[in-house]
Amino acid sequence: MAVYLFYFLVFPGLIFAAVTGAFLSWFDRKITARVQFRKGPPLLQPFYDFFKLLLVKETILPKQGSPFIFLAAPVFALFGATMSAVFILLPLFNIKSGFSGDLLVIFYLLTIPSFSYVAGSLASGNPLASVGGSREMKLIISYEMTFLLVIAGVIMKSSQNFDLYSVISAQQVSSPFIGSISGVLLFIVAVFCIQAKLGLVPFDMAEAETEINSGAFIEYSGVPYALIKLTKYIMFLALPAFLTGLLLNGFNLHGINILWAVLKLTGVVLLLTLIRNTNPRLKIKQAVSFFMIWMNLIAVIAIVLAYFGY
Repeated sequence: MAVYLFYFLVFPGLIFAAVTGAFLSWFDRKITARVQFRKGPPLLQPFYDFFKLLLVKETILPKQGSPFIFLAAPVFALFGATMSAVFILLPLFNIKSGFSGDLLVIFYLLTIPSFSYVAGSLASGNPLASVGGSREMKLIISYEMTFLLVIAGVIMKSSQNFDLYSVISAQQVSSPFIGSISGVLLFIVAVFCIQAKLGLVPFDMAEAETEINSGAFIEYSGVPYALIKLTKYIMFLALPAFLTGLLLNGFNLHGINILWAVLKLTGVVLLLTLIRNTNPRLKIKQAVSFFMIWMNLIAVIAIVLAYFGY
């Protein structure tokens, strides 16, 4: 029991994932600043933002709506993000949890933050938050099926293995899945799915600061918003790490390979950052069509190619 609590609360769970995700968030903001010819934030800025919300800012509850659901939503979001980080990072650190079929569990756990944001926005009673929640729900419906197809393609390429540890082991025995045509296609689709899951441009229409003033999060402040910020930090680590495990051979934490593992993870984050800095925000209709038609089509083609060994 103590071991499982350590996994959840310390490593590779809450504390480790939050701290590492905060540094990745800083890296994202720093690259964004450089692209825009700005200096960017200091290294510890994500921690300043979090502790300012946690310790300084007042928690204001909306007059309309449901206070209980409004406050519970960030807690459930943080729980889902932390649990997904644990299930993703344990195999990446070569710790076999003994859990079979965890890929499907990870898929469902990664949906909890998004659904929690929707519940919190609808519970706030704010019309702009409801618009943001509605957009988030449409996005979830569009990209989750695509992301599930990516996982199905990886399962097929790994000889029907349903756990992340076996998927990583299969790549380390032979070669990374991205070294094939189907692997490249799955990687492209997965990157856009992760972009949408993180709420980054061009799929940030649920927040859209210039249109609906942060949308789903407009009524959040103080401690609840600090938990949302913490959830986003953890997801900023969990999703790129998941992609690394699915298609990029995972981590090999021996000698110089540690540096290679760090480069792979930061490389995925860099790609996400460059995409969000070189594309305008899409309309919700465009985003839904993008995933439901084009990304699903590419994912299905990749699965067919994987079936024939390409």
